[in-house]
Amino acid sequence: MRAPTNSRTEEARRAARFRAFMTAGLLLTAAAALVAVGLGRYGVAPADVARILMGAGDELPLAARNIVLNVRVPRILLALCAGAGLSIAGAAFQSLFANPLASPDTLGVATGASFGAVLAILFGWPSAAVQASSLAMGLAAVALVVAAGRIRGESTVLSIILSGMMTGALFTALVSLVKYAADPQDVLPSITFWMMGSLTGASYAGLAAGAPALAAGALVLWLLRWPLNAATLPPDEARSLGIPVKKLRAAVILAATLVTASVVSMCGLIGWVGLLVPHAARMVFGANNRFVIPASALFGALFMLAVDTAARTIAGNEIPVSILTALIGAPFFIYLLRRTGGAR
Repeated sequence: MRAPTNSRTEEARRAARFRAFMTAGLLLTAAAALVAVGLGRYGVAPADVARILMGAGDELPLAARNIVLNVRVPRILLALCAGAGLSIAGAAFQSLFANPLASPDTLGVATGASFGAVLAILFGWPSAAVQASSLAMGLAAVALVVAAGRIRGESTVLSIILSGMMTGALFTALVSLVKYAADPQDVLPSITFWMMGSLTGASYAGLAAGAPALAAGALVLWLLRWPLNAATLPPDEARSLGIPVKKLRAAVILAATLVTASVVSMCGLIGWVGLLVPHAARMVFGANNRFVIPASALFGALFMLAVDTAARTIAGNEIPVSILTALIGAPFFIYLLRRTGGAR
């Protein structure tokens, strides 16, 4: 008779721990964002940043107000959105495929979205068209994966992952073809810098174009956090629990694709975030997606904020974000591999 009570007590303890961590994380993220707004070549004191954000800094220099409101605030908002989105997508993919190596790159979504973006850059389209093209090609990539992964009317996790790898290789070749055809004096440098991942061009207009799709996909993944716990079960057992496996898989893939393509369209390719941050969330809260999905969003937002702030402050010239995420991510992943012995 004590086992159910102990189980409920343990679950309540985990929930209380989760709420405490999330509250502390939200406060830390807000404080870090406030500090990050003031950091850069043109430094602004935190007190002045707060006054500008509250609309009470009219006596401060116009340059300070423009930098805070029109340059750094949209960039920080983009960093928070990108980190949270990639992390949620990675957590969903890892749960759906029961594969710790799954990430937004697994289904070729990131490379498909990249091809759409570089194609639009090649033709000189405006930023809104770049985002639209990126979203369209990201969805086209996942549609190709689903079609190629269906064998005799059925699709398995292995067939989807393999078709995703092949689709990613196909779109990588198409990106290389676009780079080969681009003007080496003008267009090619822009494509190359964009492919390295950067938040330099963040703007309110870009956020308004990409954030709604990102938010919609993230909301779907958050609503599916409970069914995702059953996704690792054998299909027959999941069906016995009333989980529509095929519909769940399709909804998760489409939502994660929407999130990933939205991020790629706004700031280019940024690797490792969707792979590593969900691991960190599981190390703290376990495998329950009730905790992992929102924790991944918070950890990812804070991680991307820290990386982007470092990228624009530690050197005279800005360092592409994807370089720093790889420099941090690869050693951390090796640490995780050695700590778990490859078991998780």
